[in-house]
Amino acid sequence: MLTDSSRRLGLAIAVVLAAISIYTSLFGIFDPSYQRPLTFAACILVAVLVKPLVVVNPPRTALIRTLFWLIDLVLVGAILLAVARFLAFAGDMENMLVDYSRTDQLIALVGVVAVIELTRREFGLGLSLFAGVTLLYCLWGDLLPDALRHAGFSLDQIMQGMWYGFSGVFGTPVAVMIELLFIYIIFGVMLEATGAGPALVRMSIRVTGRLPGGPAHAAIFASMLFGTMSGSVTANVAGTGAFTIPMIKKRGFSPAFAGAVEAAASTGGQVIPPVMGAAAFMMAQLTGTPYLLICVAALLPAAFYVIALFAAVYYEARRLGIKPTPEHELPVLTKDDWLRSLMFVAPVLTVILVLAAGRSPAMAGVWATLVAMAFGFLNPEIRRRPWALIGALAKGGVAGSRIMIAVGAIGIVIAGMDLTGLGLSFAQAVAGLGESSLLLSLILTALGCLVLGMGMPTLPAYLIIVLVMGPALTSFDVPLLSVHLFVLYFGVLSAITPPVALAAFAAAPLAEANPMKVAMLSVRLTLVGFLVPFLFVFNPSLLLIVEGFDPLDLAWGVVRLTLVVWAVTTGFAGFGGERLGMLARILRLVVAALLMARGTSVELVGLALALLILLFDFMPHRRPRWLGCAPADK
Repeated sequence: MLTDSSRRLGLAIAVVLAAISIYTSLFGIFDPSYQRPLTFAACILVAVLVKPLVVVNPPRTALIRTLFWLIDLVLVGAILLAVARFLAFAGDMENMLVDYSRTDQLIALVGVVAVIELTRREFGLGLSLFAGVTLLYCLWGDLLPDALRHAGFSLDQIMQGMWYGFSGVFGTPVAVMIELLFIYIIFGVMLEATGAGPALVRMSIRVTGRLPGGPAHAAIFASMLFGTMSGSVTANVAGTGAFTIPMIKKRGFSPAFAGAVEAAASTGGQVIPPVMGAAAFMMAQLTGTPYLLICVAALLPAAFYVIALFAAVYYEARRLGIKPTPEHELPVLTKDDWLRSLMFVAPVLTVILVLAAGRSPAMAGVWATLVAMAFGFLNPEIRRRPWALIGALAKGGVAGSRIMIAVGAIGIVIAGMDLTGLGLSFAQAVAGLGESSLLLSLILTALGCLVLGMGMPTLPAYLIIVLVMGPALTSFDVPLLSVHLFVLYFGVLSAITPPVALAAFAAAPLAEANPMKVAMLSVRLTLVGFLVPFLFVFNPSLLLIVEGFDPLDLAWGVVRLTLVVWAVTTGFAGFGGERLGMLARILRLVVAALLMARGTSVELVGLALALLILLFDFMPHRRPRWLGCAPADK
């Protein structure tokens, strides 16, 4: 009973948050000294009320249940009290004339610890551990050995950075979340709630049904379309996977492969314009690049991600001998399907048209949300139950509240790194390690991105990574946009990278497969996605809008990337023009590695070998024995 009441209250506050987000996007932010902390406090309330500890870890006894409610009460109370102290000093903060008592400092410290704990509860150890270590380093880093030691800071200095002010929890990330990103989270949830999904899946099956991997290709298409609107890979897997994974299995693919295709496609949606899981708008804010140019820059890398995934499924289907879907099994598209597709197409076009008209991204998000609500009435279910749209607003408010907790933890990390100079030290360390090699620095940064991004939705993952890792790459004169896209790709790909691999773990139950096997297959299918960021750093013309754009550089980059896609997908699938032996498979992977060696004569060797192998693929009767194929299955 208490749990139901708590949930209802949380959802009611979530609807209010969604309404305030719409108002803010239309008319601008209120006084930031008050709106930032009050919105943050409301998000904490929503997250805890909707999903209290008794729901996260169902207790076995009444005593433990009572204890869990007390823990929630203490956490929420600590943050609300700390917010109240912030508000008490809000008017004087701009003048920097505030004298915080020891009690005020301790209240803020407890509030910071509570934010870290709620981050752990919502997103696991990754970000919370990082934020916790940052706090501990600020408090006691002066006791560490010389290489890690800082000068030492008082509790007053630490709390002014992390809580009392606009450089920590209530800093720029929370401001961007309130002013811009919250509305796109609501938009993504609203789009899902209107029910365009089944129609898109049916249309995708119809379009791709004549390919050997028909349903798998349809899953890629539908999942990526929805994925670009959603800021959560796992939510997209859960939403579209229920339709797509059974269809893929039915055509003869293994359960693990079906789950991997869905996980890989849902992950790829986060890097596909125009919305890119709302990361495009954050990137525009952080880089000072117009949003539409961000979309242009992301276009070719995203296209190659999609092409590589399509190719991997195609060759796997050919290897398994899977035939195209028979014509009589393909869905017949009806007028209702076309009408329902408008529920997706119209809002997306609205975003593009409003931005093209010169209005702000926030305004585009509001209009897209309103258009999605209006076109939702094409769905008979919405017409019968129009209050479902209010439910979607509530769900959007809850999703935004969860991400706000992560953004608050990111503020703690940023404040700690600014205070101690840790961010600059890290950037200098990476720069020193890779002083003679940009490639080494990129590899180190990519590994750091995969670790930092594990377990987090796209937005907070991208934000924490770019603020921590970005400075290390800018020291190498890498274009700023290349840096941001590089860390976005690896932050997103952390969703399918073992051991955490949240997208794979979300897809595994739907596929009835082993999660780690799904994760490993997902990495195999998206291997080109792991290579693309390196290629557009070394071949910046692939981003189309960078300074010093060279058409010849672009042409060679496209050729090289196309051959890498072909070599990697056929090598791993074990099928080119026909089944490939082990030597032929290894050779193709070697060719891909040679083609990656940008700016050396080695890539020309790779090009020559690739063209030679392609020639023999089209003329199998002249293929040398050392390129021999595997024997056909009996």
